[in-house]
Amino acid sequence: MRVLVDTNVVLDVLLDRRPFAEAATQVFALIEESSIEGFLCATTVTTVDYLLGQALPPKEARAALQRLLDLFEIATVNRPVLEQALRSDISDFEDAVIEQSARLVAADAIATRNLTDFEKSSVTAFDPPELLSAIAAMGSANQSIEGTK
Repeated sequence: MRVLVDTNVVLDVLLDRRPFAEAATQVFALIEESSIEGFLCATTVTTVDYLLGQALPPKEARAALQRLLDLFEIATVNRPVLEQALRSDISDFEDAVIEQSARLVAADAIATRNLTDFEKSSVTAFDPPELLSAIAAMGSANQSIEGTK
């Protein structure tokens, strides 16, 4: 499964925002163990850099960014992504860019806590607990299929 992780989920992990950090950390763990493929929208990286710069000393903020780059693939934001975002049914441009960036990398899902922002998304959005449940269900289904072979 290919999952684009929204900025708010990244910040939940990096800033240990309770009660959201636990499920978000579990999503990161699945990416780290290669159970799912994780992507960040290129704009998320710059936004996270800015916000971490407000919350952490510069060296810590840059180290956190490097860890993200080591863990995630980056979904491109280019002219076609921006133009498609302008035509998206999603009214918030930043969210539309995330949706179109997810489409560009053929993501199966967007992990976000702002589900209402992605109601009109062409890529299914899950909050982290829902995503974890969906992945677990897929794993159970795959085990059942393999058991019948």
